[in-house]
Amino acid sequence: MPRTPALVVAARILLVPYVVALGLIVWLPAEAASGATGIVFEFARFVSEQSGVPLQTSYTVFEFVANIVLFVPFGLLVAIAWPRLNAWWVILAGFSTSALIELVQLVVPERVSTISDVIANTLGTVIGCFAIRGIRSLSKAAKK
Repeated sequence: MPRTPALVVAARILLVPYVVALGLIVWLPAEAASGATGIVFEFARFVSEQSGVPLQTSYTVFEFVANIVLFVPFGLLVAIAWPRLNAWWVILAGFSTSALIELVQLVVPERVSTISDVIANTLGTVIGCFAIRGIRSLSKAAKK
């Protein structure tokens, strides 16, 4: 039986605390999750005050970007943890995870479920997955 590379094992182990943290961020009631979401609001408010862009607009943009950033590690870790997995399966896993999150948020008090979150989260998964694919391609090309 071949040995599993250490990086694959590490990615699989790191997925556990990442998924736990992700669950806490997205499923806790809004008041409890405000530590994470409050940072996004403060950035949006700062940009709004400095640029004159309405707060609602800057918050919408920052929240979308934050959702992308939140799922980049998902794409990275899944692509590393299962290196032979087709990129489409990694993306489908990110999309499915995001859709599940949004469905659960429908019943969590004070949380808002949106399609834009699913789009942003899936985009983050795509970025993470293709970042790893790109690094692997560069690594293989450098070895030749």
